[in-house]
Amino acid sequence: MTPERAEVLALEGLGWLAGQEDGIQRFLTQSGIDAADLRDAAGSREMAVAVLDFLLAHEDLLLPFCESLPVQSKQIHLARHALGGEV
Repeated sequence: MTPERAEVLALEGLGWLAGQEDGIQRFLTQSGIDAADLRDAAGSREMAVAVLDFLLAHEDLLLPFCESLPVQSKQIHLARHALGGEV
């Protein structure tokens, strides 16, 4: 897993969350940002980390997201690791 692929996976996750009934709202609430800030930061590494951390913390969202691509949940863990920083 490269950092570039990890960032793409995080953007896919963000897009998937936006398509879920309450997924994006849960993310915004937990992260403490609003929709405008999300749009501004969507391509940043920090936002990629936040999206992957969020998915990893919410199995009820992680598993359906993985099925939609399809990828194994292990790939999300590898993507998060590839982006570095605290886990």
